[in-house]
Amino acid sequence: MPPPNSKRVLRSQDRAKLVQWLKAGAEWPEDDRHWAFVPPVKPAAPKVEDKKWARGAIDRFILARLEEEGLKPSPEADKHTLLRRVTFDLTGIPPSPEEIDDFLADQSEDAYEKVVDRLLSSPHYGEQVASYWLDAARYADTDGYQNDRIRYMWVWRDWVIRALNDNMPFDRFILEQMAGDLLADRNFMTQVASGYNRNHRINSEGGSIPDEWIVEYVADRVETLGTTFLGLTMNCARCHDHKYDAVSQEDFYSLFAFFNGIDEAGLGPNNGNSPPFIPVPKSWPELKPAENKFVVPAKMQIKVVQTSVPRPQPGGANTVMVMHELPKPRPTYVLERGLYDRPDKARKLQPAVPEVIGGWKKEWPVNRIGLAKWLTDPAHPLTARVTVNRIWQRLFGLGLVKTSENFGVQGEHPSHPKLLDWLATEFMRAQWSRKAMHRLMVTSATYRQSSKSRADLTDTDPYNKLLGRQSRLRLDAEIVRDNALAASGLLSTKMGGPGVFPPQPPGCMNLGQHRRNWTASKGEDRYRRAVYTYRWRATPHPALKVFDAPDAFASCTRRIRSNTPLQALTLLNDPAFFEIAQGLAERILKEGDKADKARITLGFRLCLARDPNARELTVLESFLNKQRQQYAGMDAEALMPVAQRAHGSQHVKETQRSEQAAWTMLARVLLNLDETITRE
Repeated sequence: MPPPNSKRVLRSQDRAKLVQWLKAGAEWPEDDRHWAFVPPVKPAAPKVEDKKWARGAIDRFILARLEEEGLKPSPEADKHTLLRRVTFDLTGIPPSPEEIDDFLADQSEDAYEKVVDRLLSSPHYGEQVASYWLDAARYADTDGYQNDRIRYMWVWRDWVIRALNDNMPFDRFILEQMAGDLLADRNFMTQVASGYNRNHRINSEGGSIPDEWIVEYVADRVETLGTTFLGLTMNCARCHDHKYDAVSQEDFYSLFAFFNGIDEAGLGPNNGNSPPFIPVPKSWPELKPAENKFVVPAKMQIKVVQTSVPRPQPGGANTVMVMHELPKPRPTYVLERGLYDRPDKARKLQPAVPEVIGGWKKEWPVNRIGLAKWLTDPAHPLTARVTVNRIWQRLFGLGLVKTSENFGVQGEHPSHPKLLDWLATEFMRAQWSRKAMHRLMVTSATYRQSSKSRADLTDTDPYNKLLGRQSRLRLDAEIVRDNALAASGLLSTKMGGPGVFPPQPPGCMNLGQHRRNWTASKGEDRYRRAVYTYRWRATPHPALKVFDAPDAFASCTRRIRSNTPLQALTLLNDPAFFEIAQGLAERILKEGDKADKARITLGFRLCLARDPNARELTVLESFLNKQRQQYAGMDAEALMPVAQRAHGSQHVKETQRSEQAAWTMLARVLLNLDETITRE
C-alpha cells in the first residue's frame, strides 16, 4: 500500500483485485517465486478441437490458445513463400532457381522436411546462426574506446561458426566458451573458445587508471553473462540493491569473483591483442594433431612508452585473445556504488551464484567450469528457457517472452508459459541440440502459416502474440546484403579468415572521433558474406547500421527493426548495392533468354523466389523500355560507369552499353522492392 505521506492512491482496478483476493481468503501460495525462477517442468500438450491442423506439441499449445479466443490459424503458405522463408531463416541466403524448381516438382509428403534437413546440414547454417551469437557476445574487430584500436578475434568467430555447423551441444558450447582454458581435456580449440570472455571493450587511452579498467572488464563479463544466459539485466546490481530485482549487489560481486582471477592488463596496447593471447598456427582451421595442444600464454610483458604510460606488449595478427588464470586470484569485495576505489573490506566474497536462481552442487569445482555446469544444470530455471525463447524470436519475430533480454520481475510475462516450459525441457531432452530445436520449430504447422494479414487477428491480436499467422519481417542487415549478392551471382561462399572490407560511401570512416582507413577489398573478398565484414566498433559499416545491426558496445539479444527512407536510399545509391545491381544485370543478360519477359522473370525469381504476375510484368517491361529510351542517345563513355562494374566485370562493348545500363536500372528496382528485403 502507498504510504499516506506519498499522497498516492491505488487505482480502482487494483483496489478491486485486493478486495477479490481478501474475499477469497487471502491465500498466499507456498511457492511465491517469480515464474522465471521456478525450474521448468514439462507440461502435457493440451487437447484441441481441430486435431487435423496440429502437426505436433508446439501446434497444440498455439491452437489451444487461439481456440480460447475464438480464432483459427491461417492456412499454410504457398510453396514459393515457404521455401524462401525457411531458407532465409536457416541459412541467411535465398534459394537458388534450381532449388525452387526442385521443391516445386517434389510432390512427396515429406518434401518440405527434406528441404529443412538439407538446410540444417549446409555450412551456411553456422554462418547464419553465428551472427546472432556474435551480437550477444559483443564481438568486434576493434576495442571500442577513444582510439578504437585494432584487435584480432576473427579466429574465435570462426570457432563459433564451426561449432554451430558441427551442432556442438549447447551445454558443451557454453562450457568451452566459459572455461575452455580450465578443462581437464583442454586443447587449442577450447582455448580459442574461451575468447568469448575477451570480446569486451579494452581501453588504451593514455592517462587511464589500469586498476579501474580491470574492474570494468570483469563487470562487463558479469553483465554479459546475465544478458546472454540468464536473461536478466544485472547492471543495476553493480551499484546497489534494488527492491524490484532478485539479484542483489552481493550476488553481482559473487559472480564477479569467478572472473576476477584473469591475468590481464587494465590498459590495452596501442594496437593488437591485449594479453593473455596465444599464437594461431598457419594451418588454422585445419589443425594438425600436434597443433591442437593447450598453449600456456607467454608471461605478460609491460613496456613503458615515451609518454611514460605502461602498456603490455601487443599480440599481432597471428594471435587470438584467450582466458588464463593468475596463480592466485585477486580478492573480491563489494564495491560501494560500483566504484573501483571503494571496496568494502568488510564484505570480501568468494565465487558464488544467486540462490534465488538455483543451488550449487558440492561436486562442482568453484571456478568457471562449475559456473558453466550450474548454467546448464537441468534444475536451472533460466538458461534453457532463455535460449529457446531466442530461437523462437528469430523464427517468429517475437519471443514467447517479448523482453528476451529480461526475464526478471520487470520483464514481460510469457504469452504461452506452458509452451515455453515444454520447449525448454525438450531442448534439454534433445541433448541441447540447436539443430533439433530449429527443425522442431520450422516443421511445425505454426511456422508454416501464411503471413497474410487478417481483419479478425488485427482487431484481437495486433502484435501477433497468439500466432494466428506467421510474422512478416524485414530481413536482418546482414541478410539484406547477402540476399542481394546471392541474387546477383556475386556472392562468395569462402568461409572464415580475417574481416573483409566491402565498398562503402567515401568519407564514412571520417565521421567518427578518429579518421579511419577503409580500403575496399578486391576479388572475392569484396563479395563475402556480411558475417565476415570487418567490425569497426566505434564506426560500424553504414549499410549494416542503417538496417539496425548492433554496434557491439554491449550484449544484444533483441534487434530492432526500423523502417526509414535511409534504407531505400541505401539500396539505390550505396556503392556496394549499385555494384550488385550491375552484377544482377550481367547475370540476367547472360543466363536469361533473349526475350525481355523471360529475362525479367529470371530477375524476379532471383530476387523474390517467384514468378511475376501479369501486372508486375507489364510495369517492369514499361520501365525497362523507358530506361532504354533514356540511355539510347547517351555517349558510350558516359554510360561506362553504369553499364560496367569497376571491379570484376568483363568489358562491355560500346554498342551494348545502353542496353546494359537499362537492365542495371531494372536490377536496382528489383533489389529495392519491399518484398525483396522482407521475409514473408
